[in-house]
Parts: sequence; structure tokens; C-alpha cells
Amino acid sequence: MAVRKLPYKNLAGVTTCPGGWLVLPARMAGITVTAEECFVVKRLFDVLDHRPTFDAAAIDAPMGLKDHPDGPWRPCDVDARQYVGWPRAAAIYGVPSRQALEESTGLGASRHEKWMNGADKRRFRWVREAATELQPYHSRRFVPAHPDVSFTAMNGDQQLKTSPWHDDGRRERLELIRAQLPGIDDVVTRTPPVGAHPKMLLDAAALLWTARRQAGRAISRFPLDPHWDSEGMRTELVR
Repeated sequence: MAVRKLPYKNLAGVTTCPGGWLVLPARMAGITVTAEECFVVKRLFDVLDHRPTFDAAAIDAPMGLKDHPDGPWRPCDVDARQYVGWPRAAAIYGVPSRQALEESTGLGASRHEKWMNGADKRRFRWVREAATELQPYHSRRFVPAHPDVSFTAMNGDQQLKTSPWHDDGRRERLELIRAQLPGIDDVVTRTPPVGAHPKMLLDAAALLWTARRQAGRAISRFPLDPHWDSEGMRTELVR
């Protein structure tokens, strides 16, 4: 019996939040993207196993890791930091090696990665979970992205100087969302679900924009020359 093809694609922008993982799901029919209500799940597994399956999803989590400590930045991180420019480059954090991710806590990982600061240690649980759950076959549907990279691309490759934590930065990003994803601003200006912050709804919208580009096979990648890690995962950030 033939499987009936749906007249739309399921998309998602996924970012970390205090409650776990914030998901902004949407449906794309033609060029029209219609967002659904944001929700928070505790485990990344629940994102990867979500039903209906996401046809394209951009996730703020690293895919592709160094095996051993060798400084904070992968080549894709270096390119992305240069792309978003100062001061937003500071929001693109270093990524621990697989050796460090074998530790159970950020403090333990910092014994291997001397560059890790307090923010890196707090992020460790999400990075470790992503390293465990994301496998090479997931890259057919999920791509690693970053909200600041997405917003810069939405802004015509022009660097943003404002902070998303401040009112002027929030307004600037909302205008980009209104221009690039009409109607989505109504969803991401609602009260966030428990475990998430209003700023993270804007991040998820920017990632959803990248997921739409992914669905249309219009993404570009950092770095330009492909690189795979020792486990077959492509080491990259997309926009």
C-alpha cells in the first residue's frame, strides 16, 4: 500500500532552555510557514523521536566533535564567530572534545578543557546530551545551527550590534522575524512555556527560518570545505 505524501513539511527550530529543549514546530506548504505553539521537553530524545517526524529541523547543538582537547573552537565555530562579528561572536561558545564529554559534569570536563568558564560548565549538560543522542543518520533531518548566525543571515549577512537580552535587541530581532517569517511573531511573543525565557522564543524562530532554508535546500555551511569527525558526523554550522 502506497504511503500518502503529505501536502506540507514539518519543520522545527530547537534551542536549549532551563527546562531542557524548547521546540518551535511549524508546517510549510509551498512557501508559507505556519507556526504551532512552542513547547518544552526535558530530553533531546523526545525531540528526535517527536511525532509527527520533523522533515527539517535546525538545532542549537554541536554536531561533529574533536576527539581530544585542542582549544575551544572547531573550524566551523571560528568561521561563524567571524561571520556574526563583535560583540555577538561571544555568544558562540567553545565545544568540549569527546574526551571531556565522557565526564559527568562540567567541572570534570574543565579538567581536560582549561578554557571552560562558568557559562561553559553550565552548558555542559546540553552539549553532552547532544553528543550522546545525535547520530550521523540524524543529519538527514537535523542540522546544527546557532541563533546569532541565523539572525545575521536574516539581516542580509549584516552583523547585529544589539543584545537579544535588551529591549532594542529584542525589537530588532522581532522586526527580522516579521519580515522573514510573517505571522511567526504572533507565536513567539506569547508567554513562553514553563522552563523557557522570552528571548529563547526569538532564538527558536531564527532557527526555524534556517530549517525552512534547509527544507528548500538553500542552506550554506561553515566551513565551506566539508569535514567529518571520527564517528562520521559532519562538523559544521549552517545558515
